[in-house]
Amino acid sequence: MPITVLIVDDHAVVREGLMRLLASHPDLQPVGSASNGAEALEMGRQLQPDVVVLDISLPDIDGIETAGRLKVAAPDSAIVMLSMHTGPDYIIRALEAGARGYVPKEAASEEIIDAVLSVAAGQRFLGPKVAALVAEGLGTRGAHLRPDALSGRELEILRLVADGHTSLAIGEQLGLSQKTVDTYLSRLMQKLEIDSIAGLVKYALQHGLTSLG
Repeated sequence: MPITVLIVDDHAVVREGLMRLLASHPDLQPVGSASNGAEALEMGRQLQPDVVVLDISLPDIDGIETAGRLKVAAPDSAIVMLSMHTGPDYIIRALEAGARGYVPKEAASEEIIDAVLSVAAGQRFLGPKVAALVAEGLGTRGAHLRPDALSGRELEILRLVADGHTSLAIGEQLGLSQKTVDTYLSRLMQKLEIDSIAGLVKYALQHGLTSLG
């Protein structure tokens, strides 16, 4: 079955270009387009697409807030944020809102397709430029603790969660219960003084512990 994609952007020419680009790939099927956050939420509820390509700048509800609401309206839809903004704050906020990919609007067509395919497969996607910016945006928080201070199992789980795997998937891969994985993640956050999964991703990027980028 093709991967279904909903495109959200307030510029008609961008929507049309993305529709053509994604339709040109044999594994992708654009199923609709929306010009604002309200339309995106309604279409997300109706279509339940595999992936939503979402502009960060929308005229009614901004893309980051829309991403958070989409996680309720279409919980199984993976979100790729497409944006002209590449500042670390924008990227980090998008990740914390539930986006699994972040691609600059000036990115090559191949990078956009790679992002959609990656998040549809359950992975996280940040291009090289975005990954570097996220790592820089971490600042000094948690930087006092080096990765070699973590146990082998903690490092293994940190790498997997940074690459986009859920607690359930990590548990199945490592032969652990989901509860045990969540306990490891809680301990990692305490050790690193990080309060979110997005923060763990940032730490992993800064220290080269993930395949992203």
